[in-house]
Amino acid sequence: MAASCVAVLALALLLPVLLLCAWKRGRQAGASAHVVVVVLGDVGRSPRMQYHALSLAQSGFSVTLLGFYSLGLCSLVSASSLCQPPFTIHSKPRDELLQSDRIQIVKLRELPSLGAGPRVLQYGVKVLFQAVYLLWKLMCTDPAAYIFLQNPPGLPAIAVCWLVGCLCGSKLVIDWHNYGYSIMGLVHGPRHPIVLLAKWYEKFFGRLSHLNLCVTNAMREDLAENWCIRAVTVYDKPASFFKETPLDLQHELFMKLSHTYSPFQSCSAPSDPSVERSAFTERDCQSGVVRRLHGRPALLVSSTSWTEDEDFSILLGALERKGPLKEHYRHLISQKHLRHVQFCTPWLEAEDYPLLLGSADLGVCLHMSSSGLDLPMKVVDMFGCCLPVCAVNFKCLHELVRHGENGLVFKDAEELAAQLQMLFLKFPDPDGKLNQFRKELRESEQLRWDESWQRTVFPLVTHK
Repeated sequence: MAASCVAVLALALLLPVLLLCAWKRGRQAGASAHVVVVVLGDVGRSPRMQYHALSLAQSGFSVTLLGFYSLGLCSLVSASSLCQPPFTIHSKPRDELLQSDRIQIVKLRELPSLGAGPRVLQYGVKVLFQAVYLLWKLMCTDPAAYIFLQNPPGLPAIAVCWLVGCLCGSKLVIDWHNYGYSIMGLVHGPRHPIVLLAKWYEKFFGRLSHLNLCVTNAMREDLAENWCIRAVTVYDKPASFFKETPLDLQHELFMKLSHTYSPFQSCSAPSDPSVERSAFTERDCQSGVVRRLHGRPALLVSSTSWTEDEDFSILLGALERKGPLKEHYRHLISQKHLRHVQFCTPWLEAEDYPLLLGSADLGVCLHMSSSGLDLPMKVVDMFGCCLPVCAVNFKCLHELVRHGENGLVFKDAEELAAQLQMLFLKFPDPDGKLNQFRKELRESEQLRWDESWQRTVFPLVTHK
């Protein structure tokens, strides 16, 4: 009965969509200067698609960005796709997007879960609703020359965006960050019928796109050999705001975080009442001079989305030797009794995240890639801040991290523990390996996103 109601509702919603097609066909004159960017997920946690939108706007296009977001710090809602956990936190997009007069952000809303019935039925109903809802939203936007789509999540977005392209004359550009079916396989197993169906869907509809971008050469080769899809590699590059944080801004950030998170608070009050102190820095409020504390602790940062393709037990195991899964790891952390280690799991505002990376001493990446073909953008951001990185090894990591040159690669907790001991043995040591890595990153003159995008993507969308 529920399935029949859903089908009837879907048909009723499709009728006005089809009526819109003829009307939109008559509005194609200005479409060449308009691009739609689709994120069937959290816009705030999709930096690459935000960068695409900003680059398109800076290149003269008007941009409509569709996705889930919150204008507050975060909001708790139900998941947006089969690849995501039962609940997700939507975050705020970057201010540059919100303030741009060339970018219109269209907020997508979550559809309520059935809350009853077989899980497969719930999946099916959710996907059907998402397909009709996204189709309606896309048909209500101005005609576009291109539709940029993030994948994953691509179910049902790839098929819907392809259909809209056929109806309205838009060209579909898929930006392959990973394979959605491989992420689903971490939850259900690689041979689960839903995973196999998702793989067929992704492969079939992926071939119907006009342009394809991907994040590594390994993925480009895999798409060509196994999917018959020709793609252009567009490596993730740090945006201009990922850079080393000046000491005065470090202090401001540490003091701000200390109001909420105790590890950022000073262990002792300064004897001079005119001195303001955090766990890492202190400022003379009269002169405004900021300095690092003698004997300060090292600040290790590990960015995470708390998903199945990151194993935080590796880091916990390494720290123990040295001295939505988020709640799972919080529980594990609470069971550890480490004398020289403090844990903090903050939720940062978008503008504070690059400041924290630029203030840290070491980054740790635990991303292991469900497909073995994507690269962790968090490492790209850390490198942009000249932050040395220890990263867990997987198939194509060498395209980003060069062991012993700009960071270190490890395979398990024991190797990571040895690396942490070596890097922090005489911390802070100006002649130590940690500072050697930082010097290498400073001298590498990394290509930034804007310049990379102009070289690789702009020619593709302006070629007639």
